[in-house]
Amino acid sequence: MEQHGEFDVGIIGYGPVGATLANLLGRAGLSAAVFEREASHYHLPRAAHFDGEVMRVFQAAGLAEEVAATTFVNVGMRFVNADGKLLIDWPRPQEIGPQGWYPSYRFHQPALEAVLRRGLDRFPGHRVLFRNDVFALDEEATHVRVRHEDLSNGTLRETRCRYVVGCDGARSTVRRFMGSTLEDLGSHQRWLVVDVVLHEPVSTLKDYTTQVCDPARPTTVARGVGLRRRWEFMLMPGDDPATIATPAQVWRLLSPWLRPDQAEIERAVVYAFHSVLAQGWRRDRLILAGDAAHQTPPFLGQGLCAGIRDTANLAWKLAAVLRGEAPDTLLDTYESERAPHARAYIELAIRLGNLVQTTDPEQAAARDRSMAEQPELMASITPSLGPGLHRDFPAPAGTLSEQPRLSNESRMDDMVGMRFALLIAPALLQALPQAERDALDAAGVKVLEHEGRDYLAALGKQALLIRPDRYVLGSASTLQELQTVLGLLPLRHDALCPA
Repeated sequence: MEQHGEFDVGIIGYGPVGATLANLLGRAGLSAAVFEREASHYHLPRAAHFDGEVMRVFQAAGLAEEVAATTFVNVGMRFVNADGKLLIDWPRPQEIGPQGWYPSYRFHQPALEAVLRRGLDRFPGHRVLFRNDVFALDEEATHVRVRHEDLSNGTLRETRCRYVVGCDGARSTVRRFMGSTLEDLGSHQRWLVVDVVLHEPVSTLKDYTTQVCDPARPTTVARGVGLRRRWEFMLMPGDDPATIATPAQVWRLLSPWLRPDQAEIERAVVYAFHSVLAQGWRRDRLILAGDAAHQTPPFLGQGLCAGIRDTANLAWKLAAVLRGEAPDTLLDTYESERAPHARAYIELAIRLGNLVQTTDPEQAAARDRSMAEQPELMASITPSLGPGLHRDFPAPAGTLSEQPRLSNESRMDDMVGMRFALLIAPALLQALPQAERDALDAAGVKVLEHEGRDYLAALGKQALLIRPDRYVLGSASTLQELQTVLGLLPLRHDALCPA
């Protein structure tokens, strides 16, 4: 079998999750081999929404401005009943939020993937292998032997990677090799997804997403980038999945909103919306991310977001381990932190989906009467990480940090890079012994004195230790609390963690 090089990380799958992970690893100075079975990126739209946290991950990858140029700021979502009565109004802010970006974006997946793939040109240590099908993963003491076939000529090759991450979707090959099972969270429904490109703007189509909670046919209507629009129709009893995606059937469904002379159908396909969570995201040197680890119904627009969050959590931990700055056990916190977080979003999407997908007229009428109680669903979508590095420290530990503007007007993350950051009041920093301050520097922690004062004041804290994935490791107001929080750092720093 032909030998094909050695890399720090092998990434199976070159969709947005795999490409984001490769960019983050490149920014951390690691080499990656990316294996993609197809000859190119998928040219039709699929995922269509991400949030401000995800844009912040693209910022960490050095690509946020280029990504932002391909998006538009989402204005929000409205739930209406069959008569058009407003049930829930969920507007999304139209100003920069605490992440340093807008809270919600709509995007065109092929355009996003093009940006992410161009980003990899910055990293000469990376190698992208299109038309390469991974058929075996052989784990050894120090690496994984990735065996793959070049589908263009049938050549069998072997590439050595110290870790392998499966970003290879719902039918993950890596998950199969790991032997991870899927926990069924109980929501499975087939929908017809239709993407169209308008010939010109249609005034009756609005910018906000509409969830039509009609028991006769639950439907979603959403704006895309430019002249693109999307409809999603729930399949009902009597629908034939083999014919419902034909142009005649699609235009029949679109007729309340659109005529055939107003747009071109770009894609029409039946999808099964699933809700599952993998049990076991890591086995030794094999790791799962994205849809390989979790799948959610689309009612919150959080499917892609969850996968990008995986990459942010995983990339810095892989870098610390591979550079010898942290033990391999650091990777054990990946699933323990991310799985409960992903589960919280899936469960909320299921709850919203149950509202939308009600098909019994009497139950729908009862739902409509009780909708005044439902906006609380929208207020609960900021889950904390599961158990991990922050241990049992109270909030804000385990929550996503804000990204304040610094005194030089730059965003905090641009100053910090893929490092830990310590926002700290000057008096508390001066109280820290010099040896511990030196150890912070040796551990690569970016100390930001005099910065983020409004953020610290709002929290009632004097110091905030922020991880490279921008989640809070811990906070402090006294020297003793600060020393305790610094003891949570997973990096090798003897002066901070004496034996």
